[in-house]
Amino acid sequence: MIASLRGTVVGIELGGAIIECGGVGYYFSATPSTLATLQRGEDGHVFVTMVVREDAMTLYGFKDTSSKEMFSTLQSVSGLGPKLALAALAMHSPEELAQFISAGDVKQLQRIPGVGKRTAERMIVDLKDKVAAYGTTEQPQAVGAPTTAGGAEVVEALVGLGFPEKNASAAVDEVLSADPAVGRSALLRQALALLGRK
Repeated sequence: MIASLRGTVVGIELGGAIIECGGVGYYFSATPSTLATLQRGEDGHVFVTMVVREDAMTLYGFKDTSSKEMFSTLQSVSGLGPKLALAALAMHSPEELAQFISAGDVKQLQRIPGVGKRTAERMIVDLKDKVAAYGTTEQPQAVGAPTTAGGAEVVEALVGLGFPEKNASAAVDEVLSADPAVGRSALLRQALALLGRK
């Protein structure tokens, strides 16, 4: 089982990145906050989890072990798969998720795309005891390369996380109207924040 990757970052997309280790490029899916810690052409390191399904083997990358552990913990809930777990971590830090679950905050959990009331309640019941160990750590702020042409790609990434295209487009437009030179990573993060409040 692959537990981590360290090597040259040869590609970064909105939904993932490629790190070359020993001449082999490994693609992994990741959240905007993890991708923001990587720079193309430089040495990069991520912790990874491999999810094996009948039709695919997928790597998911994380900037720290806390995020990796929360990703696995979330999937212990019946009906909550890797895509939904990654969407949860794209919107909230492991510490925030642990706080919402411990406090029984159904409304905050429902803001995660794809999580309805029943799933949120199941998360609280199943995970309340498991998330007590998550402490508070400082989350680095992502800085993206300035671009005004990344709006469509960000909308596509948001749709991939489970948001309706209409809502995703409106959130991206709102962020771009306030700051047309915002970087793609920051655009995605701010659009997620807007969508989470609606």
